[in-house]
Amino acid sequence: MRPLRRFFDYLDSLTARELVLKAVYLVAAVSAVFIVAAALVMHKILSDIPSIDKLDEYTPSLTSYVYDINDKVIAEFSVEKRALLPLNMIPVDMQNAVIAMEDQDFFRHWGISPKGIVRAALRDLLHQRIAQGASTLTQQLSKNIFLKREKTISRKIKEVVLALEIEHNFSKQEILTLYLNQIYFGSGVYGVQSASHLYFGKDVSELTLGDCALLTGMIPSPERFSPFNSPERARQRRSLVLQRMREEGYITAAEEKAADAEPIPTQKFSLQSGRAAYFVEYLRQILEPKYGTDQLWKGGLKIYTTLDLSMQTIAEDTMEKYLEQYDQVAAQARAAAAKDSDAQDSGGVDGSSETLQGAFVILDNKTGAIKAMVGGRDFQKSKFNRVTQAARQAGSTFKPFVWMAALQSGYTPASMIDDSPMAYYYDGKDWRLLEGATDQYSINLAIQPFVGNKDFNIWVPNDFDGKFLGRITMRKALEQSRNLASIYLVTHVGPALVADVAHRAGIKHHLDAVPSIGLGTSLVNPLEMANAFSTFANGGIRTEPFAILRVTDHDGRVLEEDVPDESEAFSPQLSYVLVNMMKGVVQRGTGIRASSLHRPIAGKTGTSQDAKDMWFIGMTPDLTAASWMGYDDFSSIPVKDWSSSLAVAWWTDIMGQILKDQPVRDFPVPDGIVFVTIDQDTGKLALPTSRHKILEAFVKGTEPKEFSDDTPAQ
Repeated sequence: MRPLRRFFDYLDSLTARELVLKAVYLVAAVSAVFIVAAALVMHKILSDIPSIDKLDEYTPSLTSYVYDINDKVIAEFSVEKRALLPLNMIPVDMQNAVIAMEDQDFFRHWGISPKGIVRAALRDLLHQRIAQGASTLTQQLSKNIFLKREKTISRKIKEVVLALEIEHNFSKQEILTLYLNQIYFGSGVYGVQSASHLYFGKDVSELTLGDCALLTGMIPSPERFSPFNSPERARQRRSLVLQRMREEGYITAAEEKAADAEPIPTQKFSLQSGRAAYFVEYLRQILEPKYGTDQLWKGGLKIYTTLDLSMQTIAEDTMEKYLEQYDQVAAQARAAAAKDSDAQDSGGVDGSSETLQGAFVILDNKTGAIKAMVGGRDFQKSKFNRVTQAARQAGSTFKPFVWMAALQSGYTPASMIDDSPMAYYYDGKDWRLLEGATDQYSINLAIQPFVGNKDFNIWVPNDFDGKFLGRITMRKALEQSRNLASIYLVTHVGPALVADVAHRAGIKHHLDAVPSIGLGTSLVNPLEMANAFSTFANGGIRTEPFAILRVTDHDGRVLEEDVPDESEAFSPQLSYVLVNMMKGVVQRGTGIRASSLHRPIAGKTGTSQDAKDMWFIGMTPDLTAASWMGYDDFSSIPVKDWSSSLAVAWWTDIMGQILKDQPVRDFPVPDGIVFVTIDQDTGKLALPTSRHKILEAFVKGTEPKEFSDDTPAQ
């Protein structure tokens, strides 16, 4: 008690003036300590506050859009679905709705609302937690761009300071633009443009007053006020926004009533077509290494492609229809075979339990532009693109390369070639023709001593029908897809030349230069086969397939612009002669089903060994399309009731729909081509009495000079 008594005695000894001075000094000292402490706290809070200088260069995560040849959106690459628009492209109703609902004093305050802050503080005290933000648009912007989503006093202080700095350095219009492009609308969508597409399926410029009010009402809690999650809440929020807009003088009572009567959206509108998934993935594999993941997925690129979405849709739907039909038939056959335990031959229907797969691609002959690409039946189940990634045997679709090699070696469509028995043996280095073995009896006799000898390999090729047609014209051999005739040509021109022709036409896979090359035993994919055929249709000019026309950044600057890559592979004359023979495949041969389109089409069917692959590749003067079908596990396709004509069937259906409104054109005839009528049985000039005549195309100077009775032409 003595120290306390001494303290009071000391106070009693002081005069009034001295007492006041002491009190002032004490208050000053305490205040100084408080100020220093507050300064230290503020320094700590604001030490890591972001610099608003970055706002000048700020670009949010933007959606990159993929467009087809007609500027229709095919797909998007995005982390946050967002588009960046200038203020003049955003409806005034949208701007007014946001201001009326979120910040009525936006154009009058300087970044913060003191009244709002005080009101929020009182509410927070009453609730004993940080419950009320009272943020201006500027504060919301600073929070969304720069700060973490947390409810703390320090974060609120940073938000206020940033808002003041933003207001000092940017105009109201700039702030409003950033806000409208930044605000979150749920479902991963940011900004009014992407929200407009998601909720209404239209561009932001097409939004009605009611649409603008609905979106604005969702801002505080997009999921809670979403019309998809709670239509009634969304309707109530829209009404509230319209009421505020009327009270602020932005709309009339009549406009409010009309907008409030507009329907509420009931389902999301897709931001992409849902089509061409394999094509889009093909683009991603090209673009991602070139521009980087961030630029592709967040950079707001506009990717303009060669794809024609209308062609793509037809191709996808039609292919699926036919292959689904086949799956049903195969399943029924498997079930029937399972019941018939005594059945000796189920036609191969139990070869695979997998779903039959298909691939389809269309190229523009003149440019190489990819117009459609169907890499399989369901991208979600299998992302393997059978157009570009498959390695399958081409079967008889490879024969046109043999025929082109023969044309280059002096053969003509009227040349007589052998469709006769033959056999080959392997001498340890190469396959050689077994001389003298020209019929089945002599072949059997020649190989008999070597049967069972593992060191002596024998190959005896045959045709699908087991028949031999003997001496036939080169045209007829192609139209009827004769295997032995193809091997005859390979033997006489050399397999190395055939491989070279295929590579020059557009085949990129390695090709084994062996006699069987003419039967399509090497592995290829549909894209390179279509490319090679389009070289013939394009008068011998090869164009590299491409998918991208142009890429721009979010400001419209062109980052790349592709042009066709052309090179001369063959003469226009030989190319025309080959295409003219391939027209016969459709008119009279194995691809006759495609003749139902009633327009000039050249093409080639193909079935690989053991019917594991079925093909049809067809050409018009403008387009080349390749269809392929098979099982991913390389099982044989049942061919008891089905053949390569099935691939022709859905090719024809697809192209019939695509070509129906296009003019009918024939392949242009180049200079240096002559037409003469020949006897198909002899390959010589036809007489009036000839039974099988055809008007045939020849390179000038190579046409027959003798009539079919061996009398020299006068």
